[in-house]
Amino acid sequence: MGLTEMMDAGEHVPTPRRRRRWLGCLPLVLLLVAGVLVGLYLSGHQSLLPVTEGCVASTPDGIVDLDVNQMENAGTITAVSVSRNLPEYAATVALATAMQESKLVNLSGGDLDSVGLFQQRPSEGWGAASLIEDPVYATDKFLDRLVAVPGYAELPLTVAAQDVQHSGYPDAYAQHESDAKVLSGALSGRIPAGVTCQVNSVGSASSALDGAAAAMNRLTKEFGQTVQPRMLPSGTGTASASASSSGTGAGTASASPGAATDAQVTVTTRAGLTGTAQRDWAVAAWAVAHCQDLHISAVRYAGKEWTAADSTAGWQPIPAGGSSAGGDSASGSSAGGSSADSSAKQVLLTVSAE
Repeated sequence: MGLTEMMDAGEHVPTPRRRRRWLGCLPLVLLLVAGVLVGLYLSGHQSLLPVTEGCVASTPDGIVDLDVNQMENAGTITAVSVSRNLPEYAATVALATAMQESKLVNLSGGDLDSVGLFQQRPSEGWGAASLIEDPVYATDKFLDRLVAVPGYAELPLTVAAQDVQHSGYPDAYAQHESDAKVLSGALSGRIPAGVTCQVNSVGSASSALDGAAAAMNRLTKEFGQTVQPRMLPSGTGTASASASSSGTGAGTASASPGAATDAQVTVTTRAGLTGTAQRDWAVAAWAVAHCQDLHISAVRYAGKEWTAADSTAGWQPIPAGGSSAGGDSASGSSAGGSSADSSAKQVLLTVSAE
């Protein structure tokens, strides 16, 4: 019997069931709701979001963005130049050269037998490949040849670099001059707080002693006799056993960031071609650049601090009540005593340890 016949006969016509189409959309609706809730939560907890890691050098001459490893190598090149008491221009030439030759990456190979930051060749008298792969050795060798160029400080950068490298592209170094000038200005300490890095983690050393030793050894290797690093006594809260050659203490460790298991290292610098304040800032910039390699979670100097935990904020004033090993730049006082002499100031590094 058809539907029409059933209706004519007065029989009950079955009502078709409505499809519950909304059930098919339910997973999408739930996903959207969850996304909104997560977004609202994270908007109020920005510290939980991963950051794009990288470093920035900023001076009145411009801004240069590098990844953390590149800035670490740039910091090493500048530190070696500082250790040799050379003018900033020497670091600028070296940095521009490394930017052209390797993009500031310590390469294990290259054209023919070229190796390292400056793509130096063992066959051309630069030394064994195993030595050239050490950024400190490579920089030292580059600077040896640079300072041997008569009047290098008065030469155009690309000419000075070419006199050292003898490249097939002698004019290529000029394109990096402006960026190299920014980097040398920030990493040499001429521009205070000129280097900052954004990181998600700096890891941790196996122990406080190992972490401090690694940081102090690297400081001495790269800055030479221009620095005097000391580890603060663990748990004492004072630096009485870490006094500098001037007799000034490093200040209270308890006021500094870091867990009780972390190591704290103070660094005193010696004046040379530049004063100690600029060299202190060179050490501070170097420490930020080496934060991941050496597990440095905080750097303090002259009333400012950089911390890995809040690395997106860059250098910030030390909170009220927190003394700095570097002292207050406004008052000229140091944690070891009141003094207007910048040699009384020290850079304080915190090294994360397990």
